[in-house]
Amino acid sequence: MSHDLHGDAATTVDPSRRRLLGVAATGVVALPVASVLAGTARTPAPATPAAARRQDGRGDFDFYIGRWQVRNERLKQRWVGSDDWDVFDATDECRPILGGLGTIDEYVTDHYGERLIGNTLRLFDPKTRQWSAYWVSNRSGVLEPPVIGRFKDGIGTFVGKDVDAGVPILVRYLWTEITPTSAKWDQAYSRDDGKSWETNWIMRMTRID
Repeated sequence: MSHDLHGDAATTVDPSRRRLLGVAATGVVALPVASVLAGTARTPAPATPAAARRQDGRGDFDFYIGRWQVRNERLKQRWVGSDDWDVFDATDECRPILGGLGTIDEYVTDHYGERLIGNTLRLFDPKTRQWSAYWVSNRSGVLEPPVIGRFKDGIGTFVGKDVDAGVPILVRYLWTEITPTSAKWDQAYSRDDGKSWETNWIMRMTRID
């Protein structure tokens, strides 16, 4: 699932956050969003003890629960060595679901005229101790395939496959610089199977509450 807010002509993916935000080589079929998100509105807070949540990874996104102001920096042109960035604001609100085995957040921006609303659905697999992150927006209403990964030494790395301008690529999300009141997310593409990466989207989050 790559993030691409307004669907520029350089990419074949729809305007989401990897399309805004992420795709893994899992072959997961896109599902109608209502079938996955239904019934999550009143999910209770995480029930697993904090120590256990930290140990197996299911608490990795607890830091993000709440409301955030997001400063976006999006590369205007990819693959041309550009350093020209589109800078704009958004908001994001995250809450726990499934008793702590997942989170869902709502990203909102009016930067490109028509309001964009997107949800990131993150699910934790206790067997693999990995997270899968799915993106859906009001542009399509269909879940994108996930990016998959985990946190190590305070850095979250999530990788998947996609196609950009007809070329197969790898997509990577990184979560870094995490504090109680701030965090950084960035998206990068690779055309050479991960040997080199071009960062094309940066989000700097500041906690509202």
